[in-house]
Amino acid sequence: MKLNRGRTGALALAGVVALSLTACGSDNPTGAPETSGGDAPAASDLSGELAGAGASSQESAMEAWRAGFQSANPDVTVSYDPVGSGGGRTAFLDGSVLFAGTDSALKEDELASAQERCFGANAVDLPVYISPIAVVFNLEGVTELNLSAETIANIFNGTISNWNDPAIAEANPEATLPDLAITPVHRSDESGTTENFTEYLSAAANGAWADEASGDWPIEGGESGQGTSGLIQTVQGGQGTIGYADASKAGSLGKVSIGVGDEFVAPTEEAAAAALDASPRDETREEGDIVVEIDRTLTEPGAYPLILASYLVVCQSYDTQEDVDLVKAFATYVASAEGQSASESAAGSAPISDTLRTDVQASIDAIELAS
Repeated sequence: MKLNRGRTGALALAGVVALSLTACGSDNPTGAPETSGGDAPAASDLSGELAGAGASSQESAMEAWRAGFQSANPDVTVSYDPVGSGGGRTAFLDGSVLFAGTDSALKEDELASAQERCFGANAVDLPVYISPIAVVFNLEGVTELNLSAETIANIFNGTISNWNDPAIAEANPEATLPDLAITPVHRSDESGTTENFTEYLSAAANGAWADEASGDWPIEGGESGQGTSGLIQTVQGGQGTIGYADASKAGSLGKVSIGVGDEFVAPTEEAAAAALDASPRDETREEGDIVVEIDRTLTEPGAYPLILASYLVVCQSYDTQEDVDLVKAFATYVASAEGQSASESAAGSAPISDTLRTDVQASIDAIELAS
């Protein structure tokens, strides 16, 4: 298989957001500056091009990660195209990019394909971005709503079609709900956010959602938007619209607190972290491939189970030392406490725990030159 390493190559990655990294920093693998007393930071010896593509939910975080990484590595150029999780995985598997961002882990057939792309080694999923998915809406005079998973499912499947429906009114006695049609908005592209959202509805909606979890929206027709930004723009452009998106992109739109046990929980980073900590890992994955099985039906107080665990997908081997060094350095920075703090500030994501960081770093450290 011929790979276009470090570039967008075989996929037409329109709209790529590139960042030329120009600053001074260190040659340590985290990409974080090192100083000794009053000495100036050492110059990084990394150089080259590092291309990635994938989840639009990671876009704000990725901008922060590249900005932090640039301060340590003046001769590296990083690019990331937020084409969506499906597009990112495709670009990674066909060799157009060195890493992918995805809101759903690689599937069994993709893991098999990855062995050719990764020069005989495996690809691994590294959970580095944890964020609530917000159910967002545009309804004049209303900025907050409480909705159960069953009600949300019935809104998106069309069973509930008006904003003053009793199921909405009973959960929101203080809200002034208009006699207005509800316009659900979904993602038009294959999306890890859609897969996480439909997985939540399938598990938590008491049978109100008939379809299985899928990255492709399962219901024909309706309003839609391309990528996270397209969905948000569609919701913003209407009245009575409702959609779902990474909470960092909600802006001034109204947000739903979802029913968890006997309470309603808002989409905050603290609530997302609580849900992640309460969820097990997929023990069927190969060593170093870290996939979290999010418990969508948990009832722990303060937990928000409508979250996405978004992954950085990398190979365990590359065919040049330059690629090995670039991927290891960038992934290390992303997973570091500094990198996680940067994405928390930029995107409202929940920093990964020290335990998870240790395991992620062990996977990164195992990346090597293909033999």
